Amino acid sequence: MSQPRKSAPTPIGEALQAFLKSAGLAERVGQAAVVAAWPALVGERIAGAAHPESVAADGTLFVRVRSSAWRQELSLMTPEVLALLNAGRGAGRIRRIRWLVAGESAESAARGPRMRPRPGREGGRTW
Repeated sequence: MSQPRKSAPTPIGEALQAFLKSAGLAERVGQAAVVAAWPALVGERIAGAAHPESVAADGTLFVRVRSSAWRQELSLMTPEVLALLNAGRGAGRIRRIRWLVAGESAESAARGPRMRPRPGREGGRTW
């Protein structure tokens, strides 16, 4: 009978990373890490006005902002914020940011603005 091979123990961090990769979860865990690291990644000024809430499976980061003025400002800065979030990151890259004002749900933001017909225009042009 052959003797079992003796090998050095695998560090728990390596074992966990290997498991997450084989289970297809490494990218999602990497994306979720952005939420915890937000202040360090974007800086005090942005972190003081906005905080991340969740990351969708497609890589969309949902961030709650203090006001619509901050949403406008951060919307214009989205390419720079994405670069800060994804710098040096292999797996788990953020692909999009949805800026949400207090009281707005992630679901309504994903649907976009609702169009309503103008009063008195029911018969003709409705928008």
